[in-house]
Amino acid sequence: MTTVTTMPAFNPPPALVERVIARRGRLHAFETLQPRKTALVVVDMQNSFVQEGGGHAWVPAAAGTCPTINRLAQAVRQSGGTVVWILNTYRPESDQSWSHFHQELSSPQGHALRSRCMAEGDPGHELYADLQPQPQDWRVRKYLYSALIQGSSDLHQRLQAQGIDTVVIAGTATNVCCESTARDAMMLNYRTLMVSDACSATTAEEHITSLSGFLFNFGDVQSTDQVIERLHRSAA
Repeated sequence: MTTVTTMPAFNPPPALVERVIARRGRLHAFETLQPRKTALVVVDMQNSFVQEGGGHAWVPAAAGTCPTINRLAQAVRQSGGTVVWILNTYRPESDQSWSHFHQELSSPQGHALRSRCMAEGDPGHELYADLQPQPQDWRVRKYLYSALIQGSSDLHQRLQAQGIDTVVIAGTATNVCCESTARDAMMLNYRTLMVSDACSATTAEEHITSLSGFLFNFGDVQSTDQVIERLHRSAA
């Protein structure tokens, strides 16, 4: 049984709101969303991160975001958008191409556990059972923190082929793979927003700090209700 905790609501402090508005003229950069040009990218909601005892890097609040992610995914589908499930994946080649991470930023024990849990076929690699992926959704394996950095996956090529220009980020962890993917999406010229109540981190402080930095420097941060309202308004 996975222990379910929650992240605090993201309410940017007045000083941050003032700085954001001074920079872009409004708090939310993306007040409209074109559903058919929008992809919900759900990052790393796999047993290894979501299920207590299910792998190497449990995020206690991740399971609590599953109902929100399911509701958001269904709204994206119904409006004509694309839902993408990102699967953090280990492959032996990474020991060389990402050697500093595996050899110097990880202990031998940690590397052994991660490489086992994140290999295809291991239960830790599978999507968490409370999620509700559908046959039309994409499943994309990534081999680095960011799904959009060169060499990590084919997500960028697939998004471009589909004519998608807006990336909505959910999943875990907010401040690691979610933020890494979101930052690279912005750098690749996608309209990028992070969904505050559909992301989770190990601590509340890490979650809030990540969203605050992203809001000011890289893109937008909205709640699930805000994203769904914008999708429904555009679809109508």
